[in-house]
Amino acid sequence: MPKYPECWDSCGSCRTGEVFVQSVLVRNGEKIGTDETLIVLETGKVALDIPSPYAGILVDVRVEEGDPIDEGEVIATVEVD
Repeated sequence: MPKYPECWDSCGSCRTGEVFVQSVLVRNGEKIGTDETLIVLETGKVALDIPSPYAGILVDVRVEEGDPIDEGEVIATVEVD
């Protein structure tokens, strides 16, 4: 999970309550590209797409819809091309 946007700490307007996984858009064994959206986060006021930093095959998707999530958590393991 990448670092949350800096404005979430300075303003706090977008982030209200717990941040959780709204949608998981990928599954184990799927081939993905760099910057392909893996999950969508829900913050209470906004939805935020979280892309993959790598291209490859998803070996282990570690989150499910409704899971709370925080910075630094592992979303998925990717076997890179």
